[in-house]
Amino acid sequence: MTAAPITDARANLLGSMWMIASMGLFAVEDAFVKAASTSLPVGQILIMFGLGGAVVFALLAAMRRTPLFVRDVLSPAMRIRMVFEIIGRLFYVLAIAVIPLSAATVILQATPLVVVAGATLVFGEKVGWRRWSAIVIGLIGVIIIVQPGTDSFSALSLLAVIGMIGFAGRDLASRAAPKSLNTLILGFYGFVAVIVAGVLYALWRGETFVIPDARATLFMAAAVGAGVTAYSFLMKAMRTGEVSAVTPFRYTRLLFGIGLGIALFGESLTMPMLIGSGLIVASGLVILWRGQKRGAAR
Repeated sequence: MTAAPITDARANLLGSMWMIASMGLFAVEDAFVKAASTSLPVGQILIMFGLGGAVVFALLAAMRRTPLFVRDVLSPAMRIRMVFEIIGRLFYVLAIAVIPLSAATVILQATPLVVVAGATLVFGEKVGWRRWSAIVIGLIGVIIIVQPGTDSFSALSLLAVIGMIGFAGRDLASRAAPKSLNTLILGFYGFVAVIVAGVLYALWRGETFVIPDARATLFMAAAVGAGVTAYSFLMKAMRTGEVSAVTPFRYTRLLFGIGLGIALFGESLTMPMLIGSGLIVASGLVILWRGQKRGAAR
């Protein structure tokens, strides 16, 4: 993997705006998927969602005469990206199907911390002790939310943790993907990975698919629409600004996810979730501030 390109403050600002828009739409997608999970098996949801997204990106690529089958899709970075995409999508959909949407969303907000830490190893980005401290504090926030070793601990919450790690790896691999692969190509193969995840899970569980009713079909169509748009915005964000400057804005998904969980599913916030969320958000803000300060000093 090659070193990440140096970007200026304007590129970081634009990338951050793409990230915020992406997070809002991802939260909407999650809400529709959770609603559909009450009547559809998880494997079928993944396959329907993946097929819908892949078809949309394939049509957009055809309209713009963008070839989808090019040599660079077989590059090491893309192969790694596919693996992490499968892990992230599968385990996160499992999480939002069985635990509160707000809890899964909060855990997912540790993704920027893992991405920034990973960027030091993969891209050689410099992260000082202040940002390392923020990363550790944010991960402590995740531990507070999951509450391992207590009566409140649920092993199901680990599904969201594994999904979060998968998405972090996906984002890092997206940054390293060959520049010849534009957003349409990345989006298409991202949704192909979702199909693969659904097929593997359905085979493993021996799921029996059902004919979706009008309500479930509407939910899945809306999820695909929101997901495709959010995916495009995320790829723009990760390929526009610097990783350590853009990724902290992923925590805005926390606000969208909690709001939708409370408004649509009647969920409530616990004190550990509030404390953990506060630590994660504070850590993201510190990382953002240090990243901008370092960029201004160049």
